[in-house]
Amino acid sequence: MDLQNYLNYLVIAFFTITSPGAAILLAINTAMSLDLRAVFFSTIGNILGLFILSSVAMLGVGVLLKTSALFYTALKIIGAIYLIYLGVMQIRNKHISLHLAKESKHRNYSIKKVFKRGFLVAVTNPKPILFFSAIFPLFMDEKRSITLQFFIMTGTFMFISFCSLMFYGYISKRAKAWFFDEQKLKLFYKISGSLFILMGIGLAFV
Repeated sequence: MDLQNYLNYLVIAFFTITSPGAAILLAINTAMSLDLRAVFFSTIGNILGLFILSSVAMLGVGVLLKTSALFYTALKIIGAIYLIYLGVMQIRNKHISLHLAKESKHRNYSIKKVFKRGFLVAVTNPKPILFFSAIFPLFMDEKRSITLQFFIMTGTFMFISFCSLMFYGYISKRAKAWFFDEQKLKLFYKISGSLFILMGIGLAFV
């Protein structure tokens, strides 16, 4: 892969990653309800999921996903159900008093659960596999090491994803003071939960 090819890929990857989606909404929710440490572990789970999807695409499952309507539909339904589940849990949030606490370092939450949530949001979304299987071949040079190019492009995608999710989480955390009102916070949970549900429905039908 020459420099021009890489720069072209970089632009496409950047705009694909930073456009609003389930992972970004999850980062915002995690920052609002927990803290940046939780966003970090959720993001690590997310980019690990992206690495697995990229590897799956390279192994040829991306082709299966594009050609098998049944396989694609099954993965879409799983992803849609999970997003709807997250939305319902968000709307039904019963820990308003905990989230209103200004000091977050003493909050109790499971790192494993936060990590798992970020991971599942990534791996239950078929779009990254389609991105990797459709975009990677456009920029790969068959005369050079395919493995090296795979790690360069996947690593770049993961790095941008990590920075993007942490940025959204940080901005949300900085704006959190606006939500130190119980009614505003309840409204936030209802809106963000509804967005998760809408994304799940959209994923199921698109």
